[in-house]
Amino acid sequence: MERIKLDFPADAVIHRHPLTVRVTDMNYGRHLGHDALVSLLHEARIQAFAALDLPEWDMQGYPSVVADLAVQYQREARWPDALIIATAVPEPQGKALTVYQRIYQAESQEVVATARVNQLLIDLATGRPVDVPEQVKQVLAHARSG
Repeated sequence: MERIKLDFPADAVIHRHPLTVRVTDMNYGRHLGHDALVSLLHEARIQAFAALDLPEWDMQGYPSVVADLAVQYQREARWPDALIIATAVPEPQGKALTVYQRIYQAESQEVVATARVNQLLIDLATGRPVDVPEQVKQVLAHARSG
C-alpha cells in the first residue's frame, strides 16, 4: 500500500492551538476517530484565521469552502490527551489557500497526524472561485514572519 506523504512547511506556521481529545472523539478502536480529527482540525483552522481577523465566512468579502482534504496518520491519540495543532499557510498561489496542519501530543511533541486542506474563496454572485485577495496574502505573510 502506498501512503501519502505530506511535507509540513514549518516555516509557514501562523498559529498554534491547544485542544484535548474528548471521550466523544473516540472510535470503536478506543482512539481518536477520523470524523473527530476532521472536526479538531476545523476548530484549530478557524481559530487560526479568526486570530488574524480572517473568519472563514468572510475573507475580505469572500467565504471559503474546502475543496479537498488529505490526512496522514502517524500515531494514535486517546482520551484525555492534550494536543497542539499547528496551522501553516504557505504563500497562496492563484485561487487556493493551501492550509497544512500538524497535530502534536502536547507533552511529548510526537506527531499524531499531518493534514492538508485546499480552501477556495467563492464569489457568491457567480458561485465561482476568485483569486486570493492581496490583503489576505499580506495578512498571512505578516503572520508567517511574526
